[in-house]
Amino acid sequence: MRLLVLGLLVCVNLWPAAAQASAPTTTAFVHVNVVPMDRERVLNDQTVIVEGGKIVAMGPHLAVPANARTIDGHQTAYLSPGLADMHTHSETRNDLAVYVANGVTTVLQMGGAHSGFVDSLVPAANTGARPGPHVYTSFLVDGSTDYNGFVIKTPAEARAIVGLAKTNGYDFIKVYVGLSPEVFAALADEGHRLGMPLVGHGVTAVRLENQLAAGQVLVAHSEEFFYTFFTPAGAQESDVPPDTKRIPDAVALAKKYNATVTTDLATYAAIDHQMQRPDVVAAFLARPESAYLSPNDRLAWQRNDYVSKTAKLDAKLTFLRSLVKAMADAHVELVTGTDAPAIPGMLPGFSLHDDLDELVVSGLTRFQALSAATRNPGTFIARTKGGDPFGIIAPGYRADLILSAANPLETLSTLRTPVGVMAHGQWWDTGALKDLTDSVRDSYQRASWIP
Repeated sequence: MRLLVLGLLVCVNLWPAAAQASAPTTTAFVHVNVVPMDRERVLNDQTVIVEGGKIVAMGPHLAVPANARTIDGHQTAYLSPGLADMHTHSETRNDLAVYVANGVTTVLQMGGAHSGFVDSLVPAANTGARPGPHVYTSFLVDGSTDYNGFVIKTPAEARAIVGLAKTNGYDFIKVYVGLSPEVFAALADEGHRLGMPLVGHGVTAVRLENQLAAGQVLVAHSEEFFYTFFTPAGAQESDVPPDTKRIPDAVALAKKYNATVTTDLATYAAIDHQMQRPDVVAAFLARPESAYLSPNDRLAWQRNDYVSKTAKLDAKLTFLRSLVKAMADAHVELVTGTDAPAIPGMLPGFSLHDDLDELVVSGLTRFQALSAATRNPGTFIARTKGGDPFGIIAPGYRADLILSAANPLETLSTLRTPVGVMAHGQWWDTGALKDLTDSVRDSYQRASWIP
């Protein structure tokens, strides 16, 4: 472990000059086909003007400012909003760079990060001083050391921790399964008072419906409905999924409280595939893109205990796909999320595209799937935290953008190999994106030789 830690400490500042995207005051995308994501449409042969990280104008054949950098789409390239992963556990510069290289321009870090990540790296990423997406953060709390997070036992501790999290720059409070009802109620009340919304899991002693009624704004996994909604209180959850006739009840619950639900179907599928299958984790680590996974995460994947569990999740995964499809059709606000890199198989950045594919497999249209990674996260953040809007291509919105060779509404896979990505007003073309990922790969290779 000393070898790996030293290697990571050495590698974090080794960004080549070529990987640093330039950021002129003004950028003009000309002759691009825009997929604005305000609704399902394509605007052909547009000009999009960006100043200081914001879109300031869009239309056909606009005049290009004299000092602008011009990026020509030649009427064949497509400009769409950057993607969002709304459930990550990444906390390194390298991971943030890999997100950008995959067109992920917004992430919600869902707890457990070291303090230096929130204190230093997040501000650097959010101002464009470091390559990375815009990062929102959650402070993770629980009621027992048996589970996960910062342990709080009393309402007074709950109120104090909300204030402490706000003071230290966090955006949300993430609740975990072991909280008591009294502590949860105090978190909800103080979170509302201080503008620190609750996100997270179903809490066993509270139940999901009561959590949403108290103001929890986001359900961190679609499968949380198994644990604290479909399964009766005090009952043992089984491998048998609920009756599909109960799906409308879950949809109605989410609609009643205007709750946002994280899809994470790729995550659940990855867990399902590796149950009793150590060869699956080995296959994950043999993928070419695993070169961008940190040595510490590689070890964690190999030591993960999913392979020792005997649960059979195939039927429940099928149920979840039906649940997510029903929610999408009922206009429940779905957002993509992956749990990367905490779950074996979930590589930062790459796994977001896997989640989009799973949504399409589940029957969502490509517009519905892409909405979960663009406009819906933007709407969620605007409603809960405010700030500069994102997730749509329109004047006044953050210039979080992907330029692709094909229309993503026809083929989502085009987003896996972007022609270029813009975040924080900085533009990375294909070469600069490759420099980012090459730097990450090379730093990990060098780390293995640190004595």
